[in-house]
Amino acid sequence: MPRYTKSDILQKAQELDVKFIRLQFTDILGIIKNVTITVDQLEDALDGKIMFDGSSIEGFTRIQESDMYLRPDYDTFTILPWKPRKGAEARLMCDIYDSNNEPFEGCPRGILKKVVEEARQMGYELHAGPEPEFFLFQTDEEGNPTVKTNDKGSYFDLSPVDLGENARRDIVLALQEMGFDVETSHHEVAPGQHEIDFKYTRAIRTADNIVTFKFVTKAIAAEHGLYATFMPKPIFGENGSGMHVHLSLFKDGINAFYDENDKETGLSQVAKYFIGGILHHAKGFTAITNPTINSYKRLVPGYEAPVYISWSGKNRSALVRVPAARGNASRIELRSPDPSANPYLALAVILKAGLDGIKNKMDPGPQTFNNIYDMTPVERLEAGIEMLPGSLKEALDYLSQDEVIKEALGPHVYEHFVKAKLIEWDIYRIQVHKWELDQYLGIF
Repeated sequence: MPRYTKSDILQKAQELDVKFIRLQFTDILGIIKNVTITVDQLEDALDGKIMFDGSSIEGFTRIQESDMYLRPDYDTFTILPWKPRKGAEARLMCDIYDSNNEPFEGCPRGILKKVVEEARQMGYELHAGPEPEFFLFQTDEEGNPTVKTNDKGSYFDLSPVDLGENARRDIVLALQEMGFDVETSHHEVAPGQHEIDFKYTRAIRTADNIVTFKFVTKAIAAEHGLYATFMPKPIFGENGSGMHVHLSLFKDGINAFYDENDKETGLSQVAKYFIGGILHHAKGFTAITNPTINSYKRLVPGYEAPVYISWSGKNRSALVRVPAARGNASRIELRSPDPSANPYLALAVILKAGLDGIKNKMDPGPQTFNNIYDMTPVERLEAGIEMLPGSLKEALDYLSQDEVIKEALGPHVYEHFVKAKLIEWDIYRIQVHKWELDQYLGIF
């Protein structure tokens, strides 16, 4: 049931002295967008009457079909706590509708809603909990980001080694004020790298939370004179930033992934079929969960990022890990996604893959107990363990062959996403990079 009604929001806006409201949404690539209105327009906004030019947004519409409407989700109304409280700013996450007042086929949030509805028709509800990582970098004299970290900390370090602790603390406080249930925050393995984890919830709200988290993290970091980046691999030789996602399906309020009779993993047959679907479609959805050229600088052996398509209850080198928790906390952890992904599209394709596994009773095969990083190519081949795509271009090729994942995205998003990413790949492909100059200029 919705927490807020239209009258609730109008009353809260008045009580909290709200003067500006940001109507937020993401484009196909996951970049957050804002249409800012004054409080005088709030009632019209809550009625879905605020328009914007869709032709100016990456991958949305052609110029002759540009009128788009923003329809707010009332339950996402929240104050931006780092802004002044006098004349406060609030935000609402929005779905996008076309000029015929129909859900826009290119709305990422709408894409996820369709797959969530497919799960509901099967009797399931996806709960997801992300673990997004990010770097805090210093800025130069002009305020531009550098790749200089402001600490030399590593996993779970504290001040004075972790000089980003104060910024991370303020990020957590801001998120809590906005209604987040933050579970943990800590320094990660690489210098300047951090992780903040928030509690699992329903898929759409989780995606909203990821978008909000990235927005808040960047804003609070800037207040500390730092730059927060969710780029997957900003520093050569250091661990990249991932966004592991914990997943479980609930049916009639009960965790459908748990089976007390399975003494080895505690997983139900439904959960195993779900894993089977993820493993089967992993190559097909990787372009969505890891959508940048830089993503594939993280997805290499040796830096804790999973590149091998396998599952295990006791092995963090596997793509899908089964945490030890049981009962309503039973879940699986997909370890390949990174925080550059559009969370709505990422959760949509992951859920679609898992549902396909359930529908078609896909066997995930045996668990992998050995450290896959230590296995030889022959040993992996004998074990039937394949690798994720090694580049964005390879991932796009696999996506083009996966009809289930393409169905999840719909033709509009699929075509515009691939078009944008092929342009990105071609620009990268024809550049002359510093490594090439260092490697070849003095030799040939």
